[in-house]
Amino acid sequence: MRPDSERRTVGFLATAGLNASEIAFVAQIPRSTVREWLDSPERRPRQHRTPSVDLTALPMSQYSYLLGFYLGDGTISRGQRGVYRLRIKTDAQYPSLIEECAAAMRAVLPMNRVNIQQLRYRAVEISCWSKTLPLLFPQHGPGPKHTRRIELTPWQDRIVARYPQQFLRGLIHSDGCRVLNRVNGKAYPRYFFTQVSEEIKEIFCNTCRQLGISYSLNNWKTVSIARRESVALLDSFVGPKT
Repeated sequence: MRPDSERRTVGFLATAGLNASEIAFVAQIPRSTVREWLDSPERRPRQHRTPSVDLTALPMSQYSYLLGFYLGDGTISRGQRGVYRLRIKTDAQYPSLIEECAAAMRAVLPMNRVNIQQLRYRAVEISCWSKTLPLLFPQHGPGPKHTRRIELTPWQDRIVARYPQQFLRGLIHSDGCRVLNRVNGKAYPRYFFTQVSEEIKEIFCNTCRQLGISYSLNNWKTVSIARRESVALLDSFVGPKT
């Protein structure tokens, strides 16, 4: 007997409009089982109605920033009655960054309460509950992000293309850093972005190219930005974490 969690996953994906073959591929469940659940009313996975979202009403600048932060350090989990929870964890030593992330979350989800919770080992969790989260962040799915394919939807591409600085700012605030590289006694600022998901790393690099930011691959998971002009450009809208 298959676990109820798989039935709920199939129900959610069916609500999102996927057919049996697509659901079987995403959920890694035999297609015959998926079809049986969908075709038999008494076996059909219980579905919860997901409210619609007016994407044209999104505060695009804040959404672009929050999307970058989510792709780096965010997770979405399913609670009871079809309500989902967005959680973003970051370091407690950056209060300005924490407030900026929380402010973006409040702007994107104005009808929902945003919580900031102090965790152990200097970590802070910024979270919010909403039924609309799978629509706002369709990259949500089972398992870690690096184990599944991550792509931006066309409407997300349009937002990122319009607000690439905010998107890169969110990515760097989550999985990046600005350091001082000392050479011959002089300190030169440099940015790193570290991500084990090849797709997210490529999205970061594509956005850098859009802005004319030069980068190199420091290793298989780390992007380095060291050229003076590119660092200066990043400094104009990112800068050190505070």
